[in-house]
Amino acid sequence: MVHARWLLVLMLLGFAVAVPQPALAADNGFTDAYGRELTFRGFNVSGSTKLHESGLLPFRSTADAAASAAAMREQTGANAIRFLISWEGVQPAANTIDTAYLGRAAAQIKQFTDRGIHVLLDYHQDLYASYLFNTGSWYTGDGAPKWVIDKGSYPAESCGICVLWGQNMLTNNAVRKAAYDFWHNTYGVQDAYLTQAAAALTYLGDALPKGMMLGVDPFNEPFDGGLDGAAGTTWEQSYLLPFYQRFRATMDSAGWSALPLYAEPLVFWNTTFGEAGGLTTIPALGSRYVFNSHYYDGARITIDPTAAGDGTYSSAMNRIRDRAVSLGTTGFVSEFGNAMSNSRTPWMVRAMYQGLDSRLSGAAFWNSAATSGVVLSGTQWHWDVYSGRHSEPMNGNPGKVQTTGDAWNGEDHSVIAGGALRLDRRVLDRLYPSAVAGHTLAFAYEDLARDGFAGSGAQKSWLTVPARLTTIASLVASRQYGVLVWRDTAVTAPTELHLPGSFGPARTTVISDLGAVSGVPSTGAVAATTETGAATAQRLLLTASGATSGSVHVALIVNTSDAAAIPAATLTTARTELLNWASGISW
Repeated sequence: MVHARWLLVLMLLGFAVAVPQPALAADNGFTDAYGRELTFRGFNVSGSTKLHESGLLPFRSTADAAASAAAMREQTGANAIRFLISWEGVQPAANTIDTAYLGRAAAQIKQFTDRGIHVLLDYHQDLYASYLFNTGSWYTGDGAPKWVIDKGSYPAESCGICVLWGQNMLTNNAVRKAAYDFWHNTYGVQDAYLTQAAAALTYLGDALPKGMMLGVDPFNEPFDGGLDGAAGTTWEQSYLLPFYQRFRATMDSAGWSALPLYAEPLVFWNTTFGEAGGLTTIPALGSRYVFNSHYYDGARITIDPTAAGDGTYSSAMNRIRDRAVSLGTTGFVSEFGNAMSNSRTPWMVRAMYQGLDSRLSGAAFWNSAATSGVVLSGTQWHWDVYSGRHSEPMNGNPGKVQTTGDAWNGEDHSVIAGGALRLDRRVLDRLYPSAVAGHTLAFAYEDLARDGFAGSGAQKSWLTVPARLTTIASLVASRQYGVLVWRDTAVTAPTELHLPGSFGPARTTVISDLGAVSGVPSTGAVAATTETGAATAQRLLLTASGATSGSVHVALIVNTSDAAAIPAATLTTARTELLNWASGISW
């Protein structure tokens, strides 16, 4: 049992680039100091934290982190990352907190916060620890340090007949026994984990701008290690929730009381081959927690040969939305994506983003917009600037150096390699409502992304405008566009949407109750300006001056870069159609 106590100090809140600190509102959304609803989009940074060659951090240098943050902000409009750290990195020995490691982590994180990118701190583990695996194993893990594994007595590891590395969580007795010991606090291992977390959070709290931090994910992808004959939901009640409550207390003592804990359910709760879980039988978590889920398409990774399309992931994302509401908090999808080696990945990822945007398929949106629902925030897996350029001795074996892809269990998920985006930029650089001055009623986006990599392949529209909206249908035909509807709550700040790089303000058309313009100016009720912390990335500002609280606003944003200008008569007619459409719906 570890009884050491670290001196914990309270932090003054820090702010960077004048971005108000996010909070959780009672209506299940992130909000800022103005009361605007916030949406976060970005990437996990990154799987390199699993590798010893990278010093168990996402980047090998602060300069690499700076270059990556700038590229991410400019090329994708990301306003959030999930930044991975490692228990092994923080506490390499039982009585050692590596402050040099934490200092490097803080320096890397600040490269993002300085550019207006919020950060979710993630304590990452997969299969619990690399030290459970022998040097010739097909698989490896990450997370717990060697001294923790040395305390246990674990059988020889073997996954059996495994197609995916995640099956180790179900069949590898060494992995399962080590996880069992953690949840049961055998050898005081969970106590030790919380002690090092207190020290790490205290250090990072002093070093980082708290106003740019989203919170802490205390344990990536929890798996049970043994249910003792109970159901997964009972295990979550008996072991997972108490751990989160202990970690919540640790955050509070370390000066992180103003930020939420991102609570993940059992890892396989919403996969194709699901298990009982999802925090479905625990009391409401409330606003000091976020319901934090991952989503991967287990069927298409394994046995389903079909392509993804319009509405493919509506059900999966709605399950996350609904679970968050029942827990009295908001939802966050901190991992989603697919392997770059899969030819179906571009539209799988496109459909996942569509599921984050709205409850509805594109085919249903215009006729059923009142049920569009909350816009989910999320961070895609992942952004690895070293993709395909690694040199990682797998499980310390110099004869088994991993160089390709992610250099970890055969994965290749990075959306960037060699400085270039691997997916069609239209999949990744998306229109989204980063800050809404009121309550979001509906949002949808037609990205027109192609089904191949790097912009190759076929193009198909998913967000279909009904024929009765003649002028709007003609205006958006074969063009990227989005539509946002929100209820005014007398917020004294504009609604903001990220404008993708393909939406140059001079060739963007906006039609709204606030005005109609072909070519967005830099001032006025409809205006464009540079994203915070960016050099070229743009955001759209929609200001409803003097509007009555409770009034409904609508905006249609169209990429009209293929036209010199849209005729004034078209703008007028389209505006009439749009306002009649919005007024005809019972919001």
